[in-house]
Amino acid sequence: MSKIGLFPGSFDPFTMGHLNTVERAALIFDEVIIGVFTNTTKKSLFGPEEKERMIKEAVSHLANVRVFRQENKLTVETAKELGAGFLIRGIRNIQDFEYEKNIALMNRHLQTDIETVFLLSDEKYAHISSSILKEIITFGGDVSEYLPEAVNRSIEK
Repeated sequence: MSKIGLFPGSFDPFTMGHLNTVERAALIFDEVIIGVFTNTTKKSLFGPEEKERMIKEAVSHLANVRVFRQENKLTVETAKELGAGFLIRGIRNIQDFEYEKNIALMNRHLQTDIETVFLLSDEKYAHISSSILKEIITFGGDVSEYLPEAVNRSIEK
């Protein structure tokens, strides 16, 4: 039985921190599926198709990683359909842990056979978030060192 992990998120934008988490998860799991989901509480910088395209390009060097777009289902339902027994979550700080812990507990309640795996952020990315980067981008700031090249090109357009 292969170990399949689903890394869900809105990824708006997909950051170097996200990429680092995916690269590390790819060493642990037989297959990593990046799930591009819709976060109804956030205003998006990019549309779902554009996010999917950029992420595919950013992870093209990883043979056991693929990208999947899901806009209207619960994460655990999607994981079950994809055969993923694990949800992958990145943790930058204690606030992330508290937030993600509650989601993990609810996901376990909804689907008892899917486990959440937390990966601690690499220290050099622990201070960034998509929300912070989006704010800087909105006001014309340079965040290129925190984004994969495919995302930087889309922002420049």
